[in-house]
Amino acid sequence: MATVPDESGVEEGAHMTIWEHLAELRKRLIICAVAVGICMVGAYFLWDWMLDIARAPYCRIMEEDCQLYAPDPLEPFRTRLRVSLYAGVILAMPVLLWQVWGFVTPGLYAKEKRYAVPFVAASLVLFIMGATAAYLALGQALEFLINAGGPEITPIPSVDRYLNLVVWMMLGFGIGFEFPVLLVALQLIGLLHHSQLVHFRRYAIVLIMVVAAFITPSGDPVTLILLWLPMYLLYEASIGIGWFIQRRRRKAEAAQTTAGGDDGRR
Repeated sequence: MATVPDESGVEEGAHMTIWEHLAELRKRLIICAVAVGICMVGAYFLWDWMLDIARAPYCRIMEEDCQLYAPDPLEPFRTRLRVSLYAGVILAMPVLLWQVWGFVTPGLYAKEKRYAVPFVAASLVLFIMGATAAYLALGQALEFLINAGGPEITPIPSVDRYLNLVVWMMLGFGIGFEFPVLLVALQLIGLLHHSQLVHFRRYAIVLIMVVAAFITPSGDPVTLILLWLPMYLLYEASIGIGWFIQRRRRKAEAAQTTAGGDDGRR
């Protein structure tokens, strides 16, 4: 049987050695690093625009007094570099996700490789949804945190700590929303069945709460609930998608069995 090279240069049906896997991994990591670097440079020159967007929820709460402070002269520059790096990772996410899929593709069957575009698209959309949800929830989280100490305490946030909170909330929510993509991928390759997810539902409620608490940088209950609820709904959605996948597989297997039986009678 002839083998056909795929986009990674590996012939379909061929087995890669450990050195070929390492070479492939190195190539993909270099591509990811270049993509992040280019996006980081672009984000560095968009600093003023990003800062205005990040400060908007805080300014809506504090109204006129929403100035961010720096305890030393180097902090603004360090913060700008760090936030530009985080933004570069976010902006390069389509490339990163495509490289991840490209690395695991040689281990998949041809019929499974057709899920490449849906996988990357779904991952990207869910990450954007998570980051957007974090930004929209930031106002409620800040209001809870600022008022937690009472009227006698006036918070004076530094630019570094405030922007770290914003960025890590968006990254945490974005990663949390990727949860169903992993579950669906495990069902596609046969390592997980939707009936197992149904059986594990009660434990999943608690586990998702723990994960949400771990990746929520602010630690306040408002943000925790705002992350837990969509993650649980996405868990239920992954069960429905898994059921649909199994249903299609059963129909395909039944059709193949019927076709084989017809050929045998002939």
